[in-house]
Amino acid sequence: MAQVIIGHPAVRTDAVEKVTGAALYAADLDFPGMLCGKASRSPYPHARILSIDVQAARRVPGVVAIATGRDLDALGGEAVKDMPFLAMDRVRYVGEPVAAVAALDEQTAEEAVKLIKVEYEELPAVFDPVSAAQNDAPLIHENSEGYEHIGAVKILPHSNIVNFSEEKQGDVARGFAESDYVFEDTFTSHTAHHGQIEPHCAIAQWGADGKLTLWTPNDGPHRLRKDLSDALKMPLTQIRVIVPYLGGGFGGKGGLKVEPIAIALARKAPRRPVRVVLSREEVFATTLVRHAVVVKIKTGVKADGTLMAREVIGYWDTGAYAEKGPTVSMQATATAAGPYRIPNIHLVGYCVYTNKAIAGAYRGYGTPQVTWAYESQMDIIAKRLNLDPVEFRLKNIVHEGDALPTGQPGHSIGMEECLWRVAAELKWNEPCKPGHGKGIAITSKNTKTPSGSAAYVAFNQDGTANVLTSTVEIGQGAKTIFAQIAAEELGIPLEKISVSQADTDTTPFDSSTTSSRSTFHMGNAVKAASADVKQQIISLAALTLGCKPEDLVANGGAIDFAADPGHQIPFQSILKKCYGAGGSVLGRGFYYPATEKDSGMWSAPSVFWMYGAQGVEVEVDRETGQVRVLKLVAAHDVGKAINPATCAGQIEGGAVHGMSIALFEQVLMDQGRITNANFHDYKLATPMDMPEVVSIIVEAPHRDGPYGAKGVGEPVLSPTAAAIANAVERATGIRIYDLPLTPERVFSAIEKSDRVGVK
Repeated sequence: MAQVIIGHPAVRTDAVEKVTGAALYAADLDFPGMLCGKASRSPYPHARILSIDVQAARRVPGVVAIATGRDLDALGGEAVKDMPFLAMDRVRYVGEPVAAVAALDEQTAEEAVKLIKVEYEELPAVFDPVSAAQNDAPLIHENSEGYEHIGAVKILPHSNIVNFSEEKQGDVARGFAESDYVFEDTFTSHTAHHGQIEPHCAIAQWGADGKLTLWTPNDGPHRLRKDLSDALKMPLTQIRVIVPYLGGGFGGKGGLKVEPIAIALARKAPRRPVRVVLSREEVFATTLVRHAVVVKIKTGVKADGTLMAREVIGYWDTGAYAEKGPTVSMQATATAAGPYRIPNIHLVGYCVYTNKAIAGAYRGYGTPQVTWAYESQMDIIAKRLNLDPVEFRLKNIVHEGDALPTGQPGHSIGMEECLWRVAAELKWNEPCKPGHGKGIAITSKNTKTPSGSAAYVAFNQDGTANVLTSTVEIGQGAKTIFAQIAAEELGIPLEKISVSQADTDTTPFDSSTTSSRSTFHMGNAVKAASADVKQQIISLAALTLGCKPEDLVANGGAIDFAADPGHQIPFQSILKKCYGAGGSVLGRGFYYPATEKDSGMWSAPSVFWMYGAQGVEVEVDRETGQVRVLKLVAAHDVGKAINPATCAGQIEGGAVHGMSIALFEQVLMDQGRITNANFHDYKLATPMDMPEVVSIIVEAPHRDGPYGAKGVGEPVLSPTAAAIANAVERATGIRIYDLPLTPERVFSAIEKSDRVGVK
């Protein structure tokens, strides 16, 4: 009987490499003749470049190449082609690379960079997305509507608004008119950093044949190759992207980050590899941050708690360049009504340029910011109507078949079970100690659609199999998941499966390792490729045995007669009979979801949605404002847990990640300059801050997922902040509208509330 692998915990296939230190990351790679690259960066948030003098830097012994923006006149960007590889006519944020040096060693490169002289003319800067969206704001990109961009993006001409997105259902004005109560609130989310342990790094080399090879920890190697092909006007076959292990991503290692600097320098030093490794300060200031967002939310409700209408307007601070901001704001806007049945909605998102660090993809892809707003307001409404927050949510949540904000009918919705199980684990109806409070919040998240994934599975003559995919292992356990799927489908032991690293020359296309899409999309591709292997082996066996393929079945890594089971022939025996001198079978799989619209990525409603609930118990010190999370319960609908251990780890890690952002993390800026660009001043949750964490896996199988699986990596941090704020309100009576919930902010609100109480 075939071994059942799906649904059972499996040890990570990359565990030994990582715990022993054998795993190689980009900065560990070393090649003969490799040069070290460093960049000269802008000290101003907005300025015109008048001149660049590199003569003194060029005279430093050991300097091999110097590059400026004019040496590589190229614009990159996923949603909007607006970002030069190196600044050309102007700089738009503090830290933007202007020129770069490649030298024999790091010390020489740093010395030379300091000698580059750039003359600037300062320009007016704007740092607030609401102000930047106004008609009289200084333009950060003149004629931005002329940039090449994807069809889903709507750039508003003569403005800093790089994308306008909108979702409508019903008649929101009528919904408000028919409501007994209307609530209007404004919530703000702050800028946060991804905080990856591994710094950004890229190694670039131009070969004698003109081919560009990149070694980089990038979560979308085929996407990066396409972006570079567009920017450099090169065919895809002349660009190779190799991805070693990636030491933490959370959305911050996709697109063009450090790669353009390495590419520009390597082009000036043909055939020599150039490695650029960013310092921690550079990672903070010049790669990517999470969007700061201002959300204005208006909700109409009947006296019995029935939601009637919701209007949400969000201003997304995308920084100096669009990056993924237009699609982050668009995807999050589609989720901004929450996982509720609301007949009348109007959701609007403005993605706005500012003269700040570039913002883009961050775990949750904008959903945490809108969840913070709508789940905080849900408790405000419940309190005003004297309704229990859990019962209020249960009354309004979506169920199977209900219309979602995008108009599509909902499927695979485990929301109710998530909410019930969190409430039960938290003992919701039991009273708290004085100074303690319980809070709950729920969320839903979509995935980018349509998008495709391809996989090869090579079955070898010794009974082992190689799975080739371009999904990137970023710590989420993707390699193990794909090994389990292939092992289950082929009927062979897990230890006989090897899963590749991504290399665009040898591993087939994958859209990207983002949007919690890999298990669903690549999992389907791996399953199909494995099934293709089985079918090919059945055909080979039929030729060998002199029967028809339909007379045979594949089970447990062997071929058997359908009508007379018990005469199993192992797969490898079939290969040996057919290919005595050696051979293999290559299976192919490609998954691209069928959608009503197919004009391009982001053009269709999400192929699947993820749902989750979280609850906390907190203790609030009224004398200091410090909020301490005592218990954190997180339940998430994963469709089907292919590896329950991985799912539980994702849920626990994501929930604590959300807690860290809610209570501790904040990128501080002064006129566009980040003032806490290091792990000493940027506060992260530590083991000392860990509460009791309970991870709960809920399974509402998806009809199109591999074995029913969906995704889980991103929505797991979305409800945490609102759950904590709701608990703080129940403990103290104060409502916080702005993140993070620092002791200073909480104490100030308590103090203000006490003064009002005295009066």
